[in-house]
Amino acid sequence: MRNKDIYTLTLLIFLTIITAIISVNYNNFSFVSIIILGLSGIKFLAVSFQFMELKKANSFWKILISALLFIIIGIISILV
Repeated sequence: MRNKDIYTLTLLIFLTIITAIISVNYNNFSFVSIIILGLSGIKFLAVSFQFMELKKANSFWKILISALLFIIIGIISILV
């Protein structure tokens, strides 16, 4: 594995542990759900740009996947 892959994998594991700690320790559902959605969005972008090699793709696909992420997080944030 390349060093960037190892750093990304370490970041994903760290964010997963932080998400688990936040979900167990806090009782405010709407605040916790927004934080977890944000961390999941970061993890989604890390996986898509690093492991799916989206960073080498056309700009259209980068903008499309990022816009899709923000739309989904926005809709879920409004519903919560």
